[in-house]
Amino acid sequence: MVERVPNWLKQRAFLTPERPALFFEGSKWTFAELYEKALRQAAALEKAGFKEGGRIGLLVQNTGKAVWMIHALQQLGASAVLLNHRLTESELLWQLEDAEVAGVVYDPACRQLAEEMSGRFLCIDLSSLPLSEPFPSREEFSLDDTCSIMYTSGTTGKPKGVQQTYGNHWWSAAGSALNLGLHEKDCWLCAVPLFHISGYSILMRSVIYGMPVRLYTQFDEVEINDALKRGEGTIISVVSAMLSRLLHSLEGSYHPDFRCMLLGGGPAPKPLLEACAEKQIPVFQTYGMTETSSQIVTLPPEYSLTKLGSAGKPLFPCQLKIDSKGKGSPFTEGEILVKGPNVTSGYIKREEANSISFTDGWFHTGDIGYVDEEGFLFVLDRRSDLIISGGENVYPAEIESVLLDHPALIDAGVVGVPDEKWGQVPAAFVVTKEPVNEMELLGFCKNRLAKYKCPAYFITLNALPRNASRKLLRRELKAEFEKRQKKT
Repeated sequence: MVERVPNWLKQRAFLTPERPALFFEGSKWTFAELYEKALRQAAALEKAGFKEGGRIGLLVQNTGKAVWMIHALQQLGASAVLLNHRLTESELLWQLEDAEVAGVVYDPACRQLAEEMSGRFLCIDLSSLPLSEPFPSREEFSLDDTCSIMYTSGTTGKPKGVQQTYGNHWWSAAGSALNLGLHEKDCWLCAVPLFHISGYSILMRSVIYGMPVRLYTQFDEVEINDALKRGEGTIISVVSAMLSRLLHSLEGSYHPDFRCMLLGGGPAPKPLLEACAEKQIPVFQTYGMTETSSQIVTLPPEYSLTKLGSAGKPLFPCQLKIDSKGKGSPFTEGEILVKGPNVTSGYIKREEANSISFTDGWFHTGDIGYVDEEGFLFVLDRRSDLIISGGENVYPAEIESVLLDHPALIDAGVVGVPDEKWGQVPAAFVVTKEPVNEMELLGFCKNRLAKYKCPAYFITLNALPRNASRKLLRRELKAEFEKRQKKT
């Protein structure tokens, strides 16, 4: 039997109509106002030719109208295909064709990209979409229906379209609330892209919880720090690069109501976590991905200091295990497998990938980690990023954590590069805030790492390449290394 739930936004507008739903650039909308905006945009989409059951590409930045449109697609009964506006025309066209979208809705900032695609797809400017009479509201959502589709970042091969159902988002929100709790004063600051699962999931939780979102067009550490000092948010989602910037620009302390710095996006450098502990910033490391509709493992608050560096335990509805080739003992490294109602049912049009990625309901994440004797997960690195040097496993994240403890560095990225003797050796790319020579960095590493883990190369850059979710693009670092090697 198909499980159904009330239309989220309609139900929220009925339960708490006057409660704030969204803050953006000095404007505020209640849940009742957000519901009306969504219904009017849904009616306009239908008049433009979009139908229930179709897929519609969304090429938008973080704006109030983008939030209305995300909810409008749910009212229409269409699946949102979230598009990264930082991609090239060819990359976007590939995703749109793969998803077989009926058209694209874009905001004015993305007009040039949209015009390049308009010859193949119906493209509608969000700002020119007339707000029609309200669309007849849907009474219910089926938890099995696809709500959103997001393409993986494509660090290896072509990106894959991840299907996220209403049920996936519902259980993600439920699992997060059971771990972090819900407070009356809660407001989630969103400075991550709405086209990324970290941003989109905040909007879903907002409606399910009845919690306002304070939306930012882009991340600005000074602006965010000021807002958190004023008590304008109690929770914020960040990755390590964002947290590092917040920490470096922070003067004073946050408002007492601030209770959760939710840190995801990969293993966090230990020095960063220790610096936050010193400043009494409540950092809760979390582990998740597009395929799990945001977090699936999060550190319970009471373990934030005693389990420093751990991503925590699975959320209440979820399960976790380590595929360590039959060895089930604690601290044994292996691939991280997860299971739960928030995990995608699969990738669109990728039968081979689905058969590889799923085994008896368990999803193979491709990440390497271990659990300790109490079941806490420690994420080591991406399996694809693993460096094998002379038969030894070397994790880039471990080296990066050591480098970021050096006072002259503000960012670091490590990749494996070819070596005739060892097969691979680590190469470190660093961003400095003051001059530092290679010998000093090497000596710093030798005091903290085994010899085979120490970088064979140190390359200084103005900035490290990162994608929209601020994850390090190691493939670009490898390309940079190859380019430099050809010149020598």
